[in-house]
Amino acid sequence: MYILKNDHLQIGIQHNGAELCSIKNLQNNKEYMWQADPEIWGSHAPNLFPVIGALKGGKIKYEGQYYDMPRHGFIRHNENLEVKDQTETSITFSIKSNEELRKIYPFEFEFNLCFTLKDKSIQVNHLVKNLDAKPIYFQIGGHPAFNAPLFDGEKYEDYYLEFDQNLNLETFLLGESGLVSENTKMVIENSDKIQLTKDLFNNDALIFKNIVSKHVSLKSKKHGSILSVSYKDFKNLGIWAKPGAPYVCIEPWLGIADVESTDQNFKTKEGIIALEKEKEYSATYTITID
Repeated sequence: MYILKNDHLQIGIQHNGAELCSIKNLQNNKEYMWQADPEIWGSHAPNLFPVIGALKGGKIKYEGQYYDMPRHGFIRHNENLEVKDQTETSITFSIKSNEELRKIYPFEFEFNLCFTLKDKSIQVNHLVKNLDAKPIYFQIGGHPAFNAPLFDGEKYEDYYLEFDQNLNLETFLLGESGLVSENTKMVIENSDKIQLTKDLFNNDALIFKNIVSKHVSLKSKKHGSILSVSYKDFKNLGIWAKPGAPYVCIEPWLGIADVESTDQNFKTKEGIIALEKEKEYSATYTITID
């Protein structure tokens, strides 16, 4: 595990998948990240690239050819990321296209993931470089899971998410195969709060497309503001936990899982980013501990 530290926070990032696995507040010595209990959900904060969520048949189709692609892409659990740069308060992981990856993702690319500690915030920057002679296609997403409750004597229902403005939010429901259906369900109307409950995620993740708010806070009725996530570079937001589990994932997404009606063409996949040759694409979200 790699450790970054300043006067306020100490964070840990595991080499496998460059996954943020610990955020400790040095003032109260609390651990804010979910500790990946394998009996419940064995991850902390997977990095999603070059796809988000499930794919129809577990494949992408590019130029008429099918390629097997894991759910959420191939950065998650990947042991082959290299540390490109490291200081006391920042670390950059990198991976380039190689023979193995070309079998599932037929593009020449470089993917960099940089974690920077600044005061009470962690900036997570994704940088994609097109090293190909043609456009490359991808999605990017974060999946950090935060402990809720955080303090003794609290329960899950003491926690809620608060946006920076009143919103009308409807979630797109997932079908049995994990693909996004056309069916929607209202979550909040003219409100800035989503109350956490044990059954909130009985139908899987809440999926908010083109969300207007770019800042959400996790709050406790007993202890006030716990943390916030800012995601101005991201169009969509996912909120998820295993039903009944003591955490909540706040997931900035550029992209979305396959829709049920997909023809699997990767170029026209909903939420796909097309990056021209010799170009770079950068997107950052920020976690701030309150």
